[in-house]
Amino acid sequence: MGHWWEQNIGEPGKLPLLLALTAFILTFLITRSITRMIRAGKGPFRNVSSGGVHVHHVVPGIILTVIGGFGVIAGDRHGFGTALAAVLFGVGVGLVLDEFALVLHLSDVYWTDQGRQSVEAVVLTAAVVGLMLVGFLPFGVNDLSADEQQDRATVALTVAVNFLIVLIALLKGKTQLAVIGVLVPYLALIGAVRLALPGSFWAKRCYRNRPRARARSRLRAYRHDKRWDHLRRRLSDLVAGAPSR
Repeated sequence: MGHWWEQNIGEPGKLPLLLALTAFILTFLITRSITRMIRAGKGPFRNVSSGGVHVHHVVPGIILTVIGGFGVIAGDRHGFGTALAAVLFGVGVGLVLDEFALVLHLSDVYWTDQGRQSVEAVVLTAAVVGLMLVGFLPFGVNDLSADEQQDRATVALTVAVNFLIVLIALLKGKTQLAVIGVLVPYLALIGAVRLALPGSFWAKRCYRNRPRARARSRLRAYRHDKRWDHLRRRLSDLVAGAPSR
């Protein structure tokens, strides 16, 4: 275990990344637990107000993110200061992304259906950081052999092609596949070759004069939502709490 830790975490300098990811996930889970207790009127916790203004936890989250981020940049990968800054950064990001939907909509949508976007942002962030932690590189560069990685033209072409695939998936409205596809290009390829979502940029531009494609896109989206939306909502309610009706 010690040899594995040194080889995969210690020597590559990934300890700050691991600490930040752990602090990020724990902060999100603890914060959601506290907010659900406040909502239910249980426990000693209460909303924080100043001068009649409700202070959302995204505010201390931004402060911790700034302090921790600059601390990590200023330090090295192996010092105690960098480790502490990474923890502060992870805590800050956890607080910020827990209220991602509020920042996105500029409205207090925490306990609404729109508030589920915060959970989606947290899951995507944790997935991407986790993939980086285990050794995946952006745009599939890690799939190249040692000889190919020494060839700059091959690396540049690989990055360019994978970036195009991710961009197409994003334009088709497949945001989750596009984000994770930055590290795992094959997932972005699935989003790039399949029909675009009805309200996406790609559908509005490319399906404008193709009624059959628009109809197929709407039908596929309807079937997908009918199959998975109930399960997705149950998981979201379990983690983040059910929205207010």
